Amino acid sequence: MDRVRGEIGCERSDYERYTGAGVGIAILDTGIIMHPDFQSRVLDFQDFTAGRTNPYDDNGHGSHIAGIIAGDGSASFGRYRGVAPNSHLVAVKVLDRRGNGNTADVLRALDFIIANRAVYGLRIVNISIGTVPKAAGGERTELLQAVERAWDAGLIVVVAAGNNGPEPMTVTTPGISRKVITVGSSDDDVEQTFRSSGYKNYSGRGPTPFCIVKPEIVAPGANITSCSNVSGAYCKKSGTSMATAVATGCLAVLLEKYPDMSNRDVKLRLYERCVDLGKPKNWQGWGMVNLNTLL
Repeated sequence: MDRVRGEIGCERSDYERYTGAGVGIAILDTGIIMHPDFQSRVLDFQDFTAGRTNPYDDNGHGSHIAGIIAGDGSASFGRYRGVAPNSHLVAVKVLDRRGNGNTADVLRALDFIIANRAVYGLRIVNISIGTVPKAAGGERTELLQAVERAWDAGLIVVVAAGNNGPEPMTVTTPGISRKVITVGSSDDDVEQTFRSSGYKNYSGRGPTPFCIVKPEIVAPGANITSCSNVSGAYCKKSGTSMATAVATGCLAVLLEKYPDMSNRDVKLRLYERCVDLGKPKNWQGWGMVNLNTLL
């Protein structure tokens, strides 16, 4: 995460001062393990796939996302620390060991988050998942309505643009929602070092079918080292999922400094203060999130 902190403008002094303390984040993903980097900051675990009560992650994606957002680097002596290492988490498992899920589980999960947002001090919902293009229209509509209910309840909903780029109209649902903050990868032209064959230019591009410019912002997403689903271990992953987690961590830091900001305030702040990369709007949106300018 050292490289990522540099790219998002995270100077050491600011990083020590603002760490997401007091900010609750719900993560909809494949689950979480009790990695040393999370300490006691996982306040709840809900499994909408199998109904298990103890935290687990049989895929690894969710633990990786959680580490980018909130890992404190304990197992790496501080080297691989997340963007908001004092934030607290509610991990909600909606995807199975293959990373697959169904709309009904996601809808139930979002209802749980909305109902319990005050209980856990939840301010942000991280959704690093999206529907496949062949998903039924009714399912897409239900997902859109659900994330917009969460937004209307005051939550900041941060959603991945998906990895189906680089053609236009490749942002996945629910990232096409007009209300949520959709995140693309600022470095999707970087070859993934852990794959045998290169996979580049994957970040979902707008516009949406409703002619909305998407994504709103981009963040680093290539070759990010974070927590694996083996206790004390780390691994590399790439994608807009990772970029979304970086953005979520940045917003947690912002909310620690300005706790009275609404989700609309946050969105306006991003619009005003992201760094223009000089790329097409339907690739970069307003630009790359940067903590120096955001704070």
